[in-house]
Amino acid sequence: MAKNLLIVESPTKSKTLKKFLGRGFDVIASGGHIKDLPKSKLGVDIAHKFKPDYVNITGKAKIIKELRDKAGSCNQIYLAPDPDREGEAIAYHIANELNKINKKIFRVTFNEITKKAVTDGIKNAGKIDLKKVYAQQARRILDRIVGYQVSPLLWATVMRGLSAGRVQSVALKMICEREEEIDKFIPVEYWTIDADFQTLKNA
Repeated sequence: MAKNLLIVESPTKSKTLKKFLGRGFDVIASGGHIKDLPKSKLGVDIAHKFKPDYVNITGKAKIIKELRDKAGSCNQIYLAPDPDREGEAIAYHIANELNKINKKIFRVTFNEITKKAVTDGIKNAGKIDLKKVYAQQARRILDRIVGYQVSPLLWATVMRGLSAGRVQSVALKMICEREEEIDKFIPVEYWTIDADFQTLKNA
């Protein structure tokens, strides 16, 4: 009898989930992302709507093969990475890897590792949230463009080894601007008056 396949991120969750679901399920952990932008190049086609060029992550060949093998022999596939943007992107890439082998792929989310939460999640399985996927993808592309194109400018003009980032560069700019405001501040002497007044009625 063909089993269902549940795919999670963390290996530490696998044993517990297997106990909850019983013999009808195989549970496998992806260990996080299976695909990412390549490290050796930008990996973003800026000229064609910033299209990302995802590749299999080094060291993930074994788990990808295991996922493909299990997908070919199971009944249904339930993708249960974490319920956030990163988890949605992980589910999306796994689905793209497996949908030529098995079309019965569903997205499962649960916010706690309890039997009820897990079984309810499977009962209410649905589709991958593409809005979350695109949000993660946009953030990843911005990280790559800023990191790969601005960092070399820092090496050439400031010092080698410095890095620029989507968040850290903006935060640093705000800190520098605030520090400039502090340096430009000129203290001015001023006085305040405190007084207690009484009306004729209360005198």
